Amino acid sequence: MSMVVPGVPVLYADEAMLVLDKPAGLLAVPGRGPDKQDCLSARVQAVWSDALVVHRLDMATSGIVVMARGIEAQRRLSGAFERRMTHKRYRAVVAGRLANALPDNGWNTIDLPLMVDWLNRPRSIVQHEHGKPSLTRWRLDMDPGFDLSVDSDLSTRVELEPVTGRSHQLRVHLQAIGHPIAGDPLYADSAQQALASRLMLHACTLEIPHPVSGERLRFDSPCPF
Repeated sequence: MSMVVPGVPVLYADEAMLVLDKPAGLLAVPGRGPDKQDCLSARVQAVWSDALVVHRLDMATSGIVVMARGIEAQRRLSGAFERRMTHKRYRAVVAGRLANALPDNGWNTIDLPLMVDWLNRPRSIVQHEHGKPSLTRWRLDMDPGFDLSVDSDLSTRVELEPVTGRSHQLRVHLQAIGHPIAGDPLYADSAQQALASRLMLHACTLEIPHPVSGERLRFDSPCPF
């Protein structure tokens, strides 16, 4: 079985599921127009013709994406996401100095309802009357592998855990508390965008039950920034 997908590291592959490490700048699924047909799903399906989409990452976000092999595996993996049987963690660099609000670097929460901003798609917005419940956990990123001295008053490294999975949830929630993700072309101002050459958001960890055995598997992707 070939395990080479052009430009996309394969973290895991078996007869039921695939785990890929999507680079920033690559669409997860095809977009509109002939110039948007190159994407993660198309590259993977050229190797595994039965590969099916289970979830997505924004084009600008890098990190772990799972695909199913066959309809039944897709149904089971999609159900795991819907029933919150998965555990996802992201790393990000946000604009400004963000202090951890809880002792011992505990997890803080952002609990703000979100909805698509239909007049400004693909943006989403906080909408208290009609938005869907949306919850994000965050804390300072204390990974010893990072040189935290590079942080300044201009930026802060954080870990993020989306409890719900709304469109652009992490990006909108961080903007809502006054610290957009550095390099974000949709939710950061020009100075905050200029802090980085890409959106500084990476899906670094995913835990998910295997669609056949039910065994809980964990996958990790090193943060590229």
